[in-house]
Amino acid sequence: MSLVIRKANPDDASAICRIYNPHVLKTVVTFEETEIAVPEMASRIANIGASYSFLAAEDDGAFAGYSYAARFNERIGYRYTVVTTVYVDQTMQGRGVGTALYRALLERLAAHSMHAAIGIIALPNPASIALHEKCGFRKVAHLDQAGIKFGRWIDVGYWQIVL
Repeated sequence: MSLVIRKANPDDASAICRIYNPHVLKTVVTFEETEIAVPEMASRIANIGASYSFLAAEDDGAFAGYSYAARFNERIGYRYTVVTTVYVDQTMQGRGVGTALYRALLERLAAHSMHAAIGIIALPNPASIALHEKCGFRKVAHLDQAGIKFGRWIDVGYWQIVL
């Protein structure tokens, strides 16, 4: 594997939608319920990338996954805390792509004076928990029935790392 991690750009929107939209439609790992169109994803990449970090990973030229950080809360006192996420192409899972993306993201956040990062995980999700903990996050909260999808209530956990 020859993984390259780079800044994502709006041209990556189609590949990101290909990875993300199946989760929207078939899983509870995201609470979005409608597929994201490529122009909307391109806008998200541009907006998030302008203020925070939005990264893409390629393995031998094939799009392998992405990670990003976004504002945790609108209040000014939270300006150094971000919420983070990572998604890996199904064919690339279990090969270290998620770990590499997350570590690169956390390094960039620390270099840009961010203080804390929070991963929000719909539960149960042992793979996401393992990834977060491998990257140094620890569980700091558990919210019972915080979200709803597919007609059922979903618990949510917060994992945090102080950078």
